[in-house]
Amino acid sequence: MEEAKKVGYTAGPMVAVNFSLHLIYVISIMMVGHLCELALSSTAMASSLCAVTGSSLLVGMAGGLEILCGQAYGAQQYRKLGVHTNSAMISLTLLSIPISLVWISMEKLLILIGQDPIISHEAGRYAVCLIPALFGIAILQPLMKYLQTQSVIIPMLLSALTTLCFHTPLCWVFVFNMGFGNVGAAFAVCISYWLNVIFLGIYVKFSPSCKSSRVPLTKEALQGIGEFLCLAVPSAVMLCLQWWSFEFMICTRVSNELGAGKPQDARLAVFTVMIIAGTETVIVSSALFVCRYIVGYAYSNGKEVVDYMTDMVPLICLSAILDGLQVVLGGIARGCGWKHIGAYVNLGSFYIGGIPVALWLGFFLKLKGRGLWLGIMTGTIIQTAILSAITIRTNWEKQAKLARERLHQ
Repeated sequence: MEEAKKVGYTAGPMVAVNFSLHLIYVISIMMVGHLCELALSSTAMASSLCAVTGSSLLVGMAGGLEILCGQAYGAQQYRKLGVHTNSAMISLTLLSIPISLVWISMEKLLILIGQDPIISHEAGRYAVCLIPALFGIAILQPLMKYLQTQSVIIPMLLSALTTLCFHTPLCWVFVFNMGFGNVGAAFAVCISYWLNVIFLGIYVKFSPSCKSSRVPLTKEALQGIGEFLCLAVPSAVMLCLQWWSFEFMICTRVSNELGAGKPQDARLAVFTVMIIAGTETVIVSSALFVCRYIVGYAYSNGKEVVDYMTDMVPLICLSAILDGLQVVLGGIARGCGWKHIGAYVNLGSFYIGGIPVALWLGFFLKLKGRGLWLGIMTGTIIQTAILSAITIRTNWEKQAKLARERLHQ
């Protein structure tokens, strides 16, 4: 129960933070969807591709801070938190430059792979207008990891909720009142992300809780880029091989306890959070299933879209349960520093297992979207099974020893 309280203290608000950030994109797509089906399809396609080629890469690389900052905090080496965070912000900002070039070329890339030219054009416009948000993510994600590993969650929650409340009317004004259409939604996303960056930046700058870990930008941050990349690159590979929407806080709890040399507490955190995650996913999937006949109207008034969404909801509910378990197991892998193992597991599960099954069901057996979803679920099942086996066989005393050695190095 004590461990459940610790996990709940950080996990509950952090779920709300991630949910609020995700809703920024969801609300934008919802509003654009009520313009016309062209706007809905192009915006959804652009959002998905931008997430895969940009957001997931930056979020994945920021995951390297989970072990660096998490274990540094557990070992009470607070100054290292600031240095690692500065190194991450520099690295991700530089990485955003080539990613933005890909987004600029998105229209041509979509046409090249056979997409409809009209949809490709609108998707390309949306992606170009979304580029400022990319650089916002490059700063926001390290700030969030910096605060998250110290269990400073409430400021992030307040910032995310305030931004979401601001984003909703702003998106409405840009999309409908000012007549910008789908690019208006992109403008609103950019402004909202940078507003979140400003809020958190002000807090980190002036809050007494960050005094011991707040470090000015110096050459030390540049020297730490190599150390950050050693963990950030495999972390990005691990996450980019399977892009998920929400992340549970177990990575943080495990890394803190391992850094503090407490293997039994790390084991307890794993056991507790698996129970919480299982309960949470059942509640979420049940609520979605009950609302299956009306949820489609949030995205479109078209009967075809609504009916298809109704048919897909049962698969989405099952997928939510599987995702809830694998996200926790993936968080354990990141908290322990198993970035390479996680990358190999995701590679095998999805690119050798899930995607071929999805292509076979979706295109050869003509199951279309349902077949594609079943294929990805197959990959999730494989991934969950492998990560479960690894977690069950983990020697937590050895992991705590390795964490301490990594900090001393």
